[in-house]
Amino acid sequence: MMQAKTRTVLLYAGLLAGMIISMFPFYWLMVMSTRTTSDIYHFPPQLWFGGQFWDNISRVMQQIDFAGAFFNTLFVAGSVTLLVLFFDSLAGFAFAKFDFPGKKALFIVLLATMMVPSQLSLVPSFVMMATFGWVGTFKALIIPGMVNAFGIFWIRQYAEESIPSELLDAGRMDGCGFFRLYWNVALPILRPAFAFLGAFTFIGAWNDYLWPLIVLTDERKFTLQIALSQLNGIYNTDYAMVISGTLLAVLPLIILFLFISRQFISDIAAGAVKD
Repeated sequence: MMQAKTRTVLLYAGLLAGMIISMFPFYWLMVMSTRTTSDIYHFPPQLWFGGQFWDNISRVMQQIDFAGAFFNTLFVAGSVTLLVLFFDSLAGFAFAKFDFPGKKALFIVLLATMMVPSQLSLVPSFVMMATFGWVGTFKALIIPGMVNAFGIFWIRQYAEESIPSELLDAGRMDGCGFFRLYWNVALPILRPAFAFLGAFTFIGAWNDYLWPLIVLTDERKFTLQIALSQLNGIYNTDYAMVISGTLLAVLPLIILFLFISRQFISDIAAGAVKD
């Protein structure tokens, strides 16, 4: 009995230590956003909040069009996420529950594309965007990202285990076609998978830096990561200002995670029941 209690105490102590270690970088980000650049180099480190937050934020707003970049990023990330959820779920559902010629070969090719580094496609992707006349537009950010192999793979794996084939057979007997089965049968069951894929895609699109840097030419269409990179000076950098801008860019992602955390929990619970 005593050994069981000791193991429990050690387990919770380890979890608490892990939580503190993982949360400390974000706490440090908040602390440094309220201090000056000289405080960042101070030793021993300043571990409590200062009084420079609003001054740092005001300088961020003066240096860049933060509001414009924020809404540009929100539009791009939101559009990419909605398109990925729609197209990837359609493809994943088809791979999971329907038979068609070349299904296995296509899925192998799909998995193979996941092994190719995205940097290798930058040049051909840019050439395509230039050919279409999309360089400098949001279409160059949204259209190439509206489908990805990981999303199809993720939905396929989830749908294969969670959607009973008998339920689909019953729908077919009632006269449901593919899209009716997808909309009325598959989507309600795939909600936990959608929560994860939506968060994963939104965060990736929100934090994307390299592709927008290459393809955007108009400052009015800069995304948040490109705008924040302009805070770095040529000869010196006001790190307190940069950290404050970074904190503002991170907050929407934290709000997103808190908003969909229930879906994450339900996903874990569903997996536990199936096991």
